[in-house]
Order: sequence, then C-alpha cells, then structure tokens
Amino acid sequence: MKKKFISILIFVFFFTSCDYFSKYPGFSKTETSIYYKLHTIGENVAPAKSGNYVTINFNYKTIGDSIFFKGQRTFKITKPDFKGSIDECFLMLSKGDSSTFIINADNFFKKTLNTSLPQFIAPNSQMKVDIKMNDIRTEEQYKRDKAEFLKWIEDFGDYEKMILKRFIDEQKVDVKPTESGLYFFKIKDGDGRKVKKGDLVTIDYEGRFLNGKFFDSTKKRSQPLDFVYGTEWQVIPGINEAIGMMEQGEKAVVIIPSTIAFGDNGSSTGIIPPFTSVIYEIELLKVKSKK
Repeated sequence: MKKKFISILIFVFFFTSCDYFSKYPGFSKTETSIYYKLHTIGENVAPAKSGNYVTINFNYKTIGDSIFFKGQRTFKITKPDFKGSIDECFLMLSKGDSSTFIINADNFFKKTLNTSLPQFIAPNSQMKVDIKMNDIRTEEQYKRDKAEFLKWIEDFGDYEKMILKRFIDEQKVDVKPTESGLYFFKIKDGDGRKVKKGDLVTIDYEGRFLNGKFFDSTKKRSQPLDFVYGTEWQVIPGINEAIGMMEQGEKAVVIIPSTIAFGDNGSSTGIIPPFTSVIYEIELLKVKSKK
C-alpha cells in the first residue's frame, strides 16, 4: 500500500508543470502539449525509460472516440525525436498503468509513421491513444526472456507447420507460397491500379480459421476498413503483403501462417490463439493516392 501511495505521489510530481484545467474535460496537459488522463496506476514506481522493451495494449481513436486500430505490441522505446511525440506517452507510464493520451494527429502520421494523414482525420486535428502498460523490461531481460521463450515454444511452431501442411495437402493447393509463407489466390481481377506505400486503401475482408470458422468480417459489420498501406501497426503483415500484390477492385483469398499473422502471442483480443494459421478473403475496394 505504501509503495502504491509513493507511485501516486511520483506521478503527480512528474506532472506538476501540466495544466490541470485543460480544454478537454478530465484531461491534464504536459509542457509539450500532450493531454492525458490516467485511468489505473500500477505497482511499479519507476516509469519506462528509453531503451526499455515494453509490452502494451493500445487503441488508436479519433478525437470523437471512434477506434480505427487496436492491438498489442512489444517493442523498444526510443528517445522522442520531437516535442509531443507518442514516445513521450510511453515514458510517462509504469508497469500496470493505463492512460488515454491526446496527441497531434499530423505529427503522429507524418513524423512518427512517416506517411500521410488518413482521409477520416482532419488536418491540424488531434487523436486519442489508449495505452495499457503491461510490462517493462531492460534490453538484457528482454533478450534472456526471448531466448527462453523461443526454446520453450519450439514444439508449438512445429505443430502449426504440420497442421498447415495437412490443410494444404487436403485442399490440393497448387500455388507456391511467397518467401514469407503466404499463399495467394486471385478470385476476381482488378482494374490495373496497383497500390503504393502511403496510399489510403479501403478493403473488405472476412477472416476464418483453417476449419472454416469465421472470427472477423467487415462485411457483416457493413464497415470496410480504411488504413494507410505500408505503415506499421495498421494490419497484420500478411494482409499488408497481400494488398501489395493486388489491384483496385481485385478480390483474393490468402492463407497466412502465424509468422506473418498474429504470431506466437495470438491476437490481443484472445480470439486467435498463438501459432495459428488463418485464411482471409480480401477485396481491395479503393486506392487513393497520398498526393
């Protein structure tokens, strides 16, 4: 209890320079114009540092609270290279903390992701980022844990390969996989317009397991997905690779191994287990140039 109280005091002290009465009710403001609202406080006193490896759950939202991307990632924190960077948000949190941040959308997409602003976000506007800090590790701890984990899960990776090979054999798949292991089947031609990095694309998709059970569908929601092609954390790598092979209007079915899908952790929602190959039917509805 004493440790938790000290953690609260440190958090309050850290933000003594923040503007309590902000234009966003319930949010405070840092000196670099990041607005924040702390939801939960963890037990670890020390916040994350540059060079640490962190595991987070996150939601990207419009300022009106519409979620346009969510996920879980483990990555190395880098030193913020400009004021108001999302990296500053990570450095404000300790293990177990969760908070909502309001940051400049232009800076996030153009400087952090090095891409253009999506069509659904207005220029010179703000966006929200929900972050739950699940774990913080030093580089040494991360390397040691990764080595131990990879040794432990070796058998699981082999099992997935066996299941996928059996499925490919049973379905009499006659196409060769790409270098990454992706199986691509075109089922409808496009109009010839290819996708370039930074383009805003609109897709419909349906995802299912190898046994045919569906786990996600934009068609059932009647809500196509818009995202910036080629940027990190927007879609799983297998979908990103598939779209790079498609033309506007084209429809394809792809078989994606876990190495370029949801990996050895599974999906952040828990719907897709670790080491699970998946099938997506993807239709590239629209391609809009970043220009």
